[in-house]
This record gives sequence, structure tokens and C-alpha cells, in this order.
Amino acid sequence: MNSTLGYGLVLGGLAFASFGALVGLVGGMRRDDAAFPWVMRCVWGFFLCMLGANVVMEWALLTNDFSVAYVAQVGSRATPTVYKIVSLWSALEGSILFWGVIMGSYVLAFALVHRNEHGRYMSLALGTMLAVGVFFTFLIAGPANPFHTVSPVPTDGPGPNALLQNHYLMIIHPPMLYLGYVGMTVPFGIAVAALLRGQMGDAWMAPLRRWTLVAWLFLSVGIILGSWWAYAVLGWGGYWAWDPVENASFLPWLTATAFMHSTLVHERKKMLKLWTLSLVLGSFVLTILGTFMTRSGIFNSVHSFTQSDIGPTFLVFIAVLMFVCIALLSVRGHLLVAESDIKSMLSRETTILVNNLVFVAITFTVLLGTLYPLISESVRGIRVSVGEPYFNKMAVPGGVMVLFLMGVGPMLPWGSADPKLVRERFWVPAAVGAVIVGACLLAGLRGFYPLLTFGLAGFVTVITLRELALPVKVRMSEKNEGFVTALLGSAAKARRRFGGYIVHLGIVMIFVSVAASSAFVTHTSGTVRIGETLKIGGYQVKYLGLTSGQEPHRSFVATRVQVTAPNGDVSEMAPRMNYYERMTDPVGTPAVRETAKEDLYLSLMAFSEDRGTASFNAWIFPLVGWIWWSIPLLVLGTLIAVWPARRARAAAKEQERTPAAGASPEPNVGIHPGGAA
Repeated sequence: MNSTLGYGLVLGGLAFASFGALVGLVGGMRRDDAAFPWVMRCVWGFFLCMLGANVVMEWALLTNDFSVAYVAQVGSRATPTVYKIVSLWSALEGSILFWGVIMGSYVLAFALVHRNEHGRYMSLALGTMLAVGVFFTFLIAGPANPFHTVSPVPTDGPGPNALLQNHYLMIIHPPMLYLGYVGMTVPFGIAVAALLRGQMGDAWMAPLRRWTLVAWLFLSVGIILGSWWAYAVLGWGGYWAWDPVENASFLPWLTATAFMHSTLVHERKKMLKLWTLSLVLGSFVLTILGTFMTRSGIFNSVHSFTQSDIGPTFLVFIAVLMFVCIALLSVRGHLLVAESDIKSMLSRETTILVNNLVFVAITFTVLLGTLYPLISESVRGIRVSVGEPYFNKMAVPGGVMVLFLMGVGPMLPWGSADPKLVRERFWVPAAVGAVIVGACLLAGLRGFYPLLTFGLAGFVTVITLRELALPVKVRMSEKNEGFVTALLGSAAKARRRFGGYIVHLGIVMIFVSVAASSAFVTHTSGTVRIGETLKIGGYQVKYLGLTSGQEPHRSFVATRVQVTAPNGDVSEMAPRMNYYERMTDPVGTPAVRETAKEDLYLSLMAFSEDRGTASFNAWIFPLVGWIWWSIPLLVLGTLIAVWPARRARAAAKEQERTPAAGASPEPNVGIHPGGAA
């Protein structure tokens, strides 16, 4: 029953997406306003079918319906309820099904937010998004069908992957990442619609920027939570290893970040139009490439899924996407001519352009290093390995350059700068950075890149705080705008500026944390008997013995460890090994003593109850927690930047209804500035 109902809903979603994509694209190109209501009906149908299919699967998981193939694959009677729920995205077929409901939610949200905008444009945008939905519902209905029936029906299942039920971050990390990936569909649909209609004005930029920011936020949080999961679960003493699947999420983040900076130049100077469109289209293509890398099983990774049959389908879709993007940019490129030029090297637009080039260089470097082993194997028949040294050597200088530009850009004005004024604004932040480097040297810290990072972090922080403290200057627009519209529009820009600088502070925290925890990590390992002590840094780790226990879905053996901190504080830690019924090897779970200054990280490697010994790996990671603590700043800054200005939107709509003298009565085909944040 569950299999039939779930699969029927998937087929219904495929039908709605197909019809909506066809009607939206054809009706939009023909300028048929009657198409839009039909597209909206298809959007609702697609969303409800995807939601229904996910509800059916969740019900099958919770009721242990092992006649459903996916439940037989990841279900288990012993699995706690919360992990039964999240096992929906613990394997390939379920994750694609979950992907479908997220896509349906995004498309519906976009349709409802902008339902009063121009119908022809909305038809094209929604038609493009539904066309992407066709691909994913085709996957769910075909190669990645989770609703196959199983006969004979097993009495129990293996449960989800042990690594994915070993920590609570499993509950939130994958959904955040999926929300980031799928969210890129909306700006892709907006950009394609703008190119198809040939309307390249400012009207489409506001919603394009806002929806990209939403996806960027989820992607950022997903990446950070993923690094936290790797740190807290895998027990290898790290949080980022340039794993292919880690890189897959990092690539679209880089290009989306470059896009959001590029929109500033487009808005203020009417430049970088073709570049800006290329970045948003490229970000979506990279999300699909990342999905392929994660779910095709072609890479060996603790994050990836097993081998599957969806790889060729994904490759065809990626090829089609690239062809469509290149064709649209080629055909419409003449509409994307810059309306002004860079006047001075000492200008904000110059720093943003350089910043974009650095982001793209890092993107290319990471993409090449990730794909090179596959290229080498397919061409030469030799599988090579590209590890951390390559990525660090290529990406670290680029990251330091990005940090430097985060400070220089806000310090410079648009257009051209007075060198004297630049020097006056430069010396205080530079002095703070120099003092920080000097203090680090006096403290005995060494290393070119770490100290440079600390100095630049101080430099950027001073400039960012100064920009946040500047009073908001509200001016009348140069155009024939009313005072209220100008006031509210300036306030909206000020809010975006304020939110952006808060995000910058969060990024600075990440830079400092990564530099400190990578360059100044302390490590030791050893085997101790009960009552003996392992020393690391100023900590004394005394082994007290073993404990064991049974939980509903696993058993465990934990060590009791007494830790004496350098300041004399005494606490207990319990690194352990978890044993799952259907796994031959235990899953280690490290114990972490967290402080603002540093983490003491203990991982149990082996133990002998007969001999009373235990083997530990121990690390001290300075400032590592700052990576996770940056999330509130990223969330707060992004929410401030994207929060809708209702009064400004109302004023803009009123302005639209009263066009200036001599203006053409023909409406601008595109989403109007009322969608601006």
C-alpha cells in the first residue's frame, strides 16, 4: 500500500512538473499572460505530490514497513524514533526524495512571494524551476526509486549507516546542506528567465540577490555543521580534509559568494553584467555537479553514498545545463554590455573585481584537484591521489588575499579615491594588525601564513567595526523619486550593508580559527594503564578504567578519564567505542573538552580489559570552537540583509503605478524592485 501510494505521488509530481515547465516556458516566450495561472496550479500540484510522497515514506519508516525497498535498506526495529525519521536522508534514494520536497517548497515559496509580479516573467522563471524538478522527479521515479516492493518481506532491517546515527548533527547537517543546494534552483530560474526575455535591467537583480543569499546561508551553515560532524564523530582529529564531497559543497559556495559581491558593482556602477550572470548560472551547475559527486558513488568518502545507477543520468543533465547556460549567455551577451568603466585602481569596484577573480581561481583549483584523479584514471588508467598539501598550497594564499580584500574594499570609495584620504583611513587598521603580529611573535608564535592571517584579521575587524559605526546617510535620489521612496530605499541599502558587515565578522572568526587550529595544534598518543597519566601541553590525562552499557540500537565501551587542566580544574571525559549489530568494526566517538581558548580532544584507539590498558590519541586545538560559533553571526547578518522592506516595496509599487512623464506605458517585463531586500 505504501509503495503504491508513494510511487503514485511521485508520478503525479513528475506530471505536474512536466506540464508546468512546458506551459511556463512556452507561454512566457509567447507573452501569453493566461499561462501563469496554470503554472501556479502546477507548482501547487508538484509541491503537494512531493510532500505527500515524503510523508508516505516517513510513515513507512516509523511503522517498519519492510515491504518498501528503502525501509528494508535503512530501517530497523531497534532504531530510535528520531533516527528513523532522519533516516529518510541517510541513503541515496531517500535523500533524492527529500530533495524533491525541498525543491517543491522553494518553488512554491518563490511563487507565493512574487505572485503579484508580471505574469510572463514569472511563467518563465517558474517554468525553468519546474524543468529542474522534472529531472529530479524522473530520478525518483526511475533510477533512484525508493518505493520498490520487496518480496519476501524481511522481518527486520540493518538500520541507517552507523556513522549517521552516531551523533545528533546527523539530524540537522544534511537538511541544511540540501536547503543550500536546492535553493540555488531559484536564482537559476530567475537568471534564465531574465536571459530568455532579454530584460537585463535592475528589476531582476533584487530577487536574484535575495534568493541567492537565502541559499548561501543554508549552504554556509551546512558546510560548518558538516565540519563539526566530522570533528565530533569520526575521531581523526580534524574537521576539514579536502574530501571530494566536502569540496563538492565548497565549490558553489565560492561562486555564490563571488556573485553576491559582483551584484554590488552591478547595482552601483552598471558593470560586470555578463560576469554576474555567469556566476549565478555557474553556481547552480556546480550544485548539480556536487550532487553527482556525492550520490553517484564515484568517490571514496565517508560522506558519499554507495555505488548507484544515477551517474550517467546526472552527467547527461550536467551536459544539458552547460549547453543551455553557454547558449543563453552567447545569444544574449550583447545585452550585457557595461554602462561604465573602472576609473581608478583605488576604488571599491576594483577590489571587488579582484576579489571575484580570486574566488574563481580558488574554485578552479579545488575543482581541478577534486576531479583530477578521475580524469587520470579514465585517460591513463592510473588512479592518483590529490591530498591536503596540494589544496593547502593553492588555496591558502588565495584565502589570505580574500581576507585582505575584505578590509581594503570597504575602506575605498566607489569611482576613484583621494590617495591622501586612503592613507588616513589605512594607518589605524594597519597599526592594529601590526600590533597583533608583534604580540604573537612575543608570545612565541611562528609561521608566516598564521601570523599574517591574525594581523589581517585585526586589520579587517577594525575597518568592519568602523563601517558598522558610520551614520547612515540618506540622500534624495538623482532620479525623480519621492522623498519617502528615497528614504526607504536608502534604509534598505543600509540594512544590506549592515548585515553584510556582520557576516564579514563571522568570516573573520572562521579565518582566525582555521589558522590557529591548523598551525598550532598539539598532538600526542600513547598507551597507559589504569592509574597512569598521559601528558599533553599543560593537561594531565589520567586513565581510571572502563565502563560499558547497552542502548536500544547499540552497545558501547567507554573509558573513564580524569583531566587536570593547566589552571588546576579537574573534570572527567569518556571517549568511547560504539558497537552496532550489523557492523563488524566499532565506531569510535571522541570526547572533547571545549573552552573559548582551545579544545582538548581525546580519541580511544584500543583497549584491553585483561591488561587494564587503553590507547589514546590526544590533540589540543586552539580556538577551534570559533568555527561553529561563527554560525550565529552568519545567520544574523544574512537575515538582516534579506529581511523584506514592506514599506519600501509599497512605495515602489505606488511609484510604478504613477510613471514619470514621457515614460512608456509598456510594463517592464521582469520582477520589479519591490522584491528588493
